[in-house]
Amino acid sequence: MMLHSVILLSAFAYATHGNEIKPTKTDKFADEGSSVKLSCSYSSAYTLYWYRQYPGSAPEFTVLILDSAKQAEESNVDYRFTAKVAKDKENHVDLEISSAALKDSALYYCALQPTVTGNTRTLHKNMIHTTAST
Repeated sequence: MMLHSVILLSAFAYATHGNEIKPTKTDKFADEGSSVKLSCSYSSAYTLYWYRQYPGSAPEFTVLILDSAKQAEESNVDYRFTAKVAKDKENHVDLEISSAALKDSALYYCALQPTVTGNTRTLHKNMIHTTAST
């Protein structure tokens, strides 16, 4: 008999300067090994950021994508994380986690500007990489 672990992912948004961003669904449950998509809608943005936060820890940067991106952006932090901008009825940014694992149970933030003030070395490396590749 195969046991499936349930993973809880919660989304939270951080907005700035009158622009709004909000999760389309705040709680998401998934089976281990499945693919999970978190999504936030936003009014306008130049850059969009995803962060992950474990209980008792500071948020950690996971992936950055430009609002103008035409294709998905893979995270340099975890290859299973991919961000994609979609513009249909409203603007939204998705974070897809392939092969979800128990370690992915966390609070996920979508943001319009950097929100981590600690070690931003990875963030800036990704920002330069993303900007240079567009």
